[in-house]
Amino acid sequence: MSDFSINNFFSLDGKVALVTGGSRGLGLHAATAFLLAGAKTVFISARKAASEQGIDQAVTRLNKLPGIKGKAIGIPANVAQVEDIERLVAEIKRHESRLDILVANAGATWGGPFEPTPDWSSQKVLDLNVRGVFNLARLFTPMLSSSGSKQDPSRIIIVSSTAGSNVPHVGEHGTIMYSASKAAAHHLARNLAVELGPRNITTNTVAPGFFPSKLANGLIEHLGGQDQLERDNPRGRLGEPQDIAGVMLFLCSRAGNYVNGEDIAIDGGVRLAAGRLTKL
Repeated sequence: MSDFSINNFFSLDGKVALVTGGSRGLGLHAATAFLLAGAKTVFISARKAASEQGIDQAVTRLNKLPGIKGKAIGIPANVAQVEDIERLVAEIKRHESRLDILVANAGATWGGPFEPTPDWSSQKVLDLNVRGVFNLARLFTPMLSSSGSKQDPSRIIIVSSTAGSNVPHVGEHGTIMYSASKAAAHHLARNLAVELGPRNITTNTVAPGFFPSKLANGLIEHLGGQDQLERDNPRGRLGEPQDIAGVMLFLCSRAGNYVNGEDIAIDGGVRLAAGRLTKL
């Protein structure tokens, strides 16, 4: 007979987490889940503090969640810049001596026809989606390593996209460099899984499909609108906050201790539906 307990399998009691791009969208969903699961401190970063979707409003909302034991703290930072990441490390150390969870969620996209693509757009996408993620992992590894153990490793979660494993958009609204950056993020996670696993840090990739958000809404409209995309999806809907929250809690809790180097798509299975290609 198997001898283990599933009590508190998905608890994050006492954990300290950082979510980049945590002021809105998928990052805010993850930060919410961590606090509701018992995390002690959840840091969120974004470039702007005082704006409609900036850090300040998100921290206020997070700290008003019912029944939470921990707190949210916001730190403005542009994680495409190594100097800002170094400052972010120093700021977090002012509040906490440990870091258990790093969610690299901040990302950039650009869409348009292939040949006129401006070079600055490629630099922007690659600097944040690839180089920035690499530097986040590199500079936070000492804190993550000191917090992890064989029985309870620290976690790095890279929020990528199903665009990293298929070819979703070409032509007038093509996102070729974005898609390439997300494929790079997937393979970066695999490399980090092998590099950092012996240091008691697991690294996995979460690859969402369409979740209604400021980043995705423009492309959703170009592709026929939310109703059309829901009809194309095997699950008959787009992503919802709890879909991200559930996978995040699995990967970051005791339930996901032995998962390392995996890509988990959260898209209802639409990446497998051949009919989706009619949108190209």
